[in-house]
Amino acid sequence: MAQKVKNIKLYKNDLPLNIKFKGSIAIDTETMGLNINSDRLCLIQISDEEGNPYIVQFQKNCYDAPNLKKILKDENILKIFHYARFDIAVIKKNLGIMCKSIYCTKIASKLARTFTDRHGLKDLCRDLLKVDLNKQSQTSDWGSDNLSSNQLEYAANDVIYLHEIKNKLDKMIKREGKQNLAKACFEYLPTKAEFDLLGWHDKDIFQHS
Repeated sequence: MAQKVKNIKLYKNDLPLNIKFKGSIAIDTETMGLNINSDRLCLIQISDEEGNPYIVQFQKNCYDAPNLKKILKDENILKIFHYARFDIAVIKKNLGIMCKSIYCTKIASKLARTFTDRHGLKDLCRDLLKVDLNKQSQTSDWGSDNLSSNQLEYAANDVIYLHEIKNKLDKMIKREGKQNLAKACFEYLPTKAEFDLLGWHDKDIFQHS
C-alpha cells in the first residue's frame, strides 16, 4: 500500500522565496479537466529528492508565481513528470512559461518496458515499487478553495514516488541501450506541448499524407 504522506506543505499562488531546490524535483499538476486550452490549472505539486511534498494551490487567474516560475525555468534542476506532455502544456498555458530540463516517466516506461502496455503511474508504482496507489480522488473538484486531506494526500502521492521510479527506469533504459533515444524524446516534449496548445493533438507532423 501507499505510505501515509506526512508534512505536506500547502501554499497559495506561489512558493515562498526561501524554498530552494537542487538536483531534481518531481512535478505534477491538477486541473479542472483534461482540456489544456479551457480547463484551468488548480495545483502544482512538487517533491524534492528526499520525498518532501510541496503543493501550490492557485486561485483563479492568480498565476504570477515568480518564485515558482524561476524554479521551473532553471535548467540546472531536472523536472521529473509522469506524462510531461500534458503538464508542461498546462503550465505554459496558465503560467506563460515553458519548463526547462524535463524527464518523463511515461515515455521512459514505454521505451524500457516494451513487454507491457501498462505505463500509468499506478502501474509503475505497483510493478516497480510494489506500491498500490489510491486513485479515488483523481476526478474530484480541484478548484475548491478548501481541499480535503484526501485530495492533498492524493496530490502528494502523484510526485513522491517519481524519483525512485526514474532510477528504476534509467537502469532498464541503459541496459537496453536506449539512453540517446530517451534524451531525444525528452528534448522534443516542449515542441510537442506547443503543438498541443495549437490544437494539433491528433496531427502527426511527420506523417506522409
